[in-house]
Amino acid sequence: VQLVESGGGMVQAGGSLTLSCVVSGTTFSSYDVAWYRQPPEKEREPVAAISWSGDDTYYADSVKGRFTVSRDNVKSTAFLQMSNLKPEDTAAYYCHARRYLFGSVWSDFWGRGTQVTVSS
Repeated sequence: VQLVESGGGMVQAGGSLTLSCVVSGTTFSSYDVAWYRQPPEKEREPVAAISWSGDDTYYADSVKGRFTVSRDNVKSTAFLQMSNLKPEDTAAYYCHARRYLFGSVWSDFWGRGTQVTVSS
């Protein structure tokens, strides 16, 4: 299974970026997908998530109203649209796919991340 993020880059404060996460090697539509980020010298934190069907979403308070998570199960791709970016959004962004199997067992995979840098 591979998760490949893309779309990161450098942008000025107030700008926008859209991250993509292409998933291969498994049935993408069976997995919930989450986006995490890890700012420099800080711990990884959840940013947004979307259920396998797309019916349910979650956003961290710090990004509500600015970020939108979506998915295209036909293209096996998840997206994170980021607008009104702030310097504190600077981080490596990671895609995470998770599927419940049984009991307390989950199947999950991580991408390698894409860097987002927001200048003031």
